[in-house]
Amino acid sequence: MEESEGRLSKLVAVIACIAMTLFYVSILYAPTLILRLPPPQSYENFMIRRFICAAVWSVASVIFCAFVLPITGGEASYSFGVYGIRSDHFWQAIVFPLFLTSLMYAGSLIFKSMLLVNKWKEHRHQEGEPLLGCIKSTLLSLPVQMSSVTSNVLFWRNFIVAPVTEELVFRACMIPLLLCGGFKAYNVIFLCPTFFSLAHLNHMMEIYSRHNYSLLKASLVVGLQLGYTVIFGSYASFLFIRTGNIVAPLVAHAFCNYMGLPVLFVHRKGLVSIAFLAGMVSFVWLLFPITWPDLYNESTNNCRCWQGYCSWNK
Repeated sequence: MEESEGRLSKLVAVIACIAMTLFYVSILYAPTLILRLPPPQSYENFMIRRFICAAVWSVASVIFCAFVLPITGGEASYSFGVYGIRSDHFWQAIVFPLFLTSLMYAGSLIFKSMLLVNKWKEHRHQEGEPLLGCIKSTLLSLPVQMSSVTSNVLFWRNFIVAPVTEELVFRACMIPLLLCGGFKAYNVIFLCPTFFSLAHLNHMMEIYSRHNYSLLKASLVVGLQLGYTVIFGSYASFLFIRTGNIVAPLVAHAFCNYMGLPVLFVHRKGLVSIAFLAGMVSFVWLLFPITWPDLYNESTNNCRCWQGYCSWNK
């Protein structure tokens, strides 16, 4: 493909991304504002409606990009590869980004481990059960706990629906549009999260009305959330571009939703801060080696991602 061929203008690419962002948010309110459906009878029904709306727009975004992007012919695997939807190098796209992301949460993981050990010690003291027995009972209770968790609508929102739909729209669709529009890869890494953060502005009115916060407090809460989404969005965009695989940012997204904000400091537990600092240093040190494109493709000369953008030369 020639440099001048198969390109969008930067303006068209940006307008397309803005339109997808607005529709992604707007469609969440379609059941009541457009379809005039009665208010949901429960929070579960409310969330299920949103799940369906988000899924519909995610599929619509993929179809929309198929018409806008200059994709000419090719096999189905090539067409899906434009969006990073691939079957090859699947385990690498899960294990390596998950390990890299976990380094940012080294302090959090140490703190959670401390809480678990303290819980075992307390149980051992109360019940007189040996430590090995506490560990065994914890493992045996996992299926029941998992069943309880997976039946919760928040589990599906945080770990399935939100990661899948948001990564499809804000990474798989928008990044190829922006790259095809002539934006450099490192510019896209910081531009794409802008649209991602704008999609969370609707949370301010929800927090303001549902939690009865003042407008200032709601603004501060949403401002913190927007800052976090920009940082995470940049990281997720980096993963997508470097690996050419949508699974990489998807598993990182689900893991970050589970962990929340990293724990930096805990009173009288200096090990947590040491672990956090060590994890962050390791994260920065391994960021490029673990996302080396050849780990996720046969080679960058025969890259499966669209136009070989994971080679970092665009």
